[in-house]
Amino acid sequence: MELLKNSGSFRDPAGQIYEYDNRIIRIVKKFGKERYELIKEKNIIEESINKNFLINTKDVTEEFKNLKNNDYCYFLEHEKLEYISYPYEWSFFQLKAAALHHLDFQIFLIDKDVVLIDSSAYNIQFINHKPIFIDVLSLENYKEGEYWLGHSQFLQQFLNPLLLRSIKGIQFNEWYKGNLDGIKTADLNDILNLRDKLSFNVFFSVVLLSRLEKKNKNDPEKALNKLKNKKSLSKNSYKSMLIQLRNWIDKLEPLNKKTQWDSYSSVNTYEKDQEEKKLEVVNDFSKKYKPKIIADIGCNDGLYSFESLKAGAEKVIGFDIDINSIERAYKKAAQENLNFLPLYFNALNPSSKLGWNEKERKSFNERINFDAMIALAFEHHLALANNIPLEETIKWLMNIAPKGLIEFVDKNDETVKKMLSLKGDIFPNYNLQNFEKNILLNGKIINKTIISDTRILYEFKKD
Repeated sequence: MELLKNSGSFRDPAGQIYEYDNRIIRIVKKFGKERYELIKEKNIIEESINKNFLINTKDVTEEFKNLKNNDYCYFLEHEKLEYISYPYEWSFFQLKAAALHHLDFQIFLIDKDVVLIDSSAYNIQFINHKPIFIDVLSLENYKEGEYWLGHSQFLQQFLNPLLLRSIKGIQFNEWYKGNLDGIKTADLNDILNLRDKLSFNVFFSVVLLSRLEKKNKNDPEKALNKLKNKKSLSKNSYKSMLIQLRNWIDKLEPLNKKTQWDSYSSVNTYEKDQEEKKLEVVNDFSKKYKPKIIADIGCNDGLYSFESLKAGAEKVIGFDIDINSIERAYKKAAQENLNFLPLYFNALNPSSKLGWNEKERKSFNERINFDAMIALAFEHHLALANNIPLEETIKWLMNIAPKGLIEFVDKNDETVKKMLSLKGDIFPNYNLQNFEKNILLNGKIINKTIISDTRILYEFKKD
């Protein structure tokens, strides 16, 4: 079995991530040897795991002793996550939870004379609705008087996107996806008006820092040093700064604006008995297969995802373009401790291969690992609302998982009539016959359930 290097793991010379026999192995290199040994001596890794800050990690160097050399010093195994997500796919409340987790971890560490050397949002993943820190080599011994080196990065990747939504009501996801480093403080400052800047917290973290960064464009950390008035920062002051920032973020709420599908689950074009029929089909499907991980494409606020979990699915990853719906789904999952991770997803512009050499962040297609999928009241949004050919729509959906449920919505449905009212019926090939034909081109029809005169739910299985 060969160690396969993760294409996105290259920035830290202290060590990189590899895959080995469906396991996640981190190799600690010579450059990170002292760093790792210091935190190991303090028992920080075990304590951090027990406090649910750090992903489960164990030293497996003995197992790989034949590969140990002058550069490869230690081998660590991390818990393998079932699905990797990125900050630009998170809702406001997910990014907020990640930010608070990062700060809580730092506050815990500073009392142990340990700090985080960076503040990358990509160092946090979600196990269902719970954030977890994944980069053990970001932990470093604290040096008396040092400043928070990751402050600027924390603002860009955590705070600024939250403020954009909280103060201006602007969704940060597409902006974040367009700039993987987050939202620059100077850019956020240019968007805020005078009234926005009257807040002490905003003035200090956005306005003042933006001015200093503009004066030191080539060295943003030099701007942060000026905030210290060239004085060393005491440990208590360091911790107080973290606590103050944490308390501020904890109070942030999104400035919500009504979205197109905001009320879809409560106000839609089908009757209650039709919803119950769909719930019954989803329940039967999940009971029959008991899938390990389901993709719910167009999950809205998670109604059918929750039914899947109730019926036997182990985990559901939900995808939807409506950010308000995603936020409601996430809050419910957190409140009820459900194995559900809802993510922002634009099927017309999904997450693509991004970062250095287009290999640092994986695309949606590269991360597909689902053994089942459901797409209820979704395909017509691609085929009719966005002019994606029906054959491509069906093929794309069926490629997400080897089995699943896809709902067909007829042109006579009230929702479809509204879609076609402005553009007209320019879809001669969109009909039930072609829908079934395209499923059969890619697999088999196992069952079909008539939900109403205009809606049929198909269970498929790939060949």
